[in-house]
Amino acid sequence: MEFRQLKYFIEIIDSGSLTKASRRLYIAQSALSQQVSKLEDEVGKPLLHRTAKGVAPTESGQALYNHARLMLRHHDQAISIARQESPHIQGMVSLGLAATTRSALGLPLVRWIRQKYPQVVLNVVEGMSGHLAQMMRLRQLDLAILFNPNALPDLKPIPLLQEELFVLAPTDSPLIPKDRTHLTLAEAAALPMILPTASHGLRRQVSAAFEQRNLIINTIAEIDSLSLLMDCVYEGMGVTIKPMAAILSQDERTRQWRAISISDARLVRGNYIYAIEDETDSPSVSAVAREIAEVTASLIHQEKWKGVVLHDNAIYGPAIQIAASSQNQMMGI
Repeated sequence: MEFRQLKYFIEIIDSGSLTKASRRLYIAQSALSQQVSKLEDEVGKPLLHRTAKGVAPTESGQALYNHARLMLRHHDQAISIARQESPHIQGMVSLGLAATTRSALGLPLVRWIRQKYPQVVLNVVEGMSGHLAQMMRLRQLDLAILFNPNALPDLKPIPLLQEELFVLAPTDSPLIPKDRTHLTLAEAAALPMILPTASHGLRRQVSAAFEQRNLIINTIAEIDSLSLLMDCVYEGMGVTIKPMAAILSQDERTRQWRAISISDARLVRGNYIYAIEDETDSPSVSAVAREIAEVTASLIHQEKWKGVVLHDNAIYGPAIQIAASSQNQMMGI
């Protein structure tokens, strides 16, 4: 099995057809088919499902694809480092962030990585936590911040922070009296509520809290798009239950919000860093994981990320000097 064959196979899967792959690789389609046949002979199993619409990997093909991508990334990084007189941290690191996490952490982290590690290309993928976990299983991401300490049983999570969940509403919302700074679960259940769908981990957590009190949520809409959900809430259609990060995006900063605590229940969501075990030896992946913790702590210390506390068991590197003005300036916070 050669690296050239693996590169061809990855391009075929990414393209979805032999025809498109041959155009992108500038290789005859018959030659590509021959390389796939050689791989299938070596593996001893079919690697592709061939249909009139194109090709898709078999179960064996998907497994080969996942590991091939990882092998080629390590190969390319090793060659790149070897060519330099003095090794630098470099390479591409794929990071999965949920929409709320991206709103709070995304821009400061990208700024900081660009300043500190200019030769690291940070590939940020936004998605629902469950989808990001699946991408981690398929080795399509190097790192992800997920909300469940058991999201990936084969990987050991690094505790990062804990987010309190608030009832969020516009400042001028008539749905909640202006003098109220706390609500009970029963009071929150009576409000028109806009929440993510049941496939969303936060929705399941919120629903479980209400069900334990035998309360029925007055759900008027279910929306998995964070921006659309917050637009609907801001227009006065209802309220939502989210962490403070939901109002930290660029679009939300021009709006005035109220974040109202739940007084008779502790609604808290943990955040955990997950890394593919094979990638922990990668200097670039290790550096980005470390900087996630550093930048997060700085944001919390500067009160730029409110409603969160560092996890009790959070692990941070010795370089964290969150009071250093130079770091804060470079991060733009």
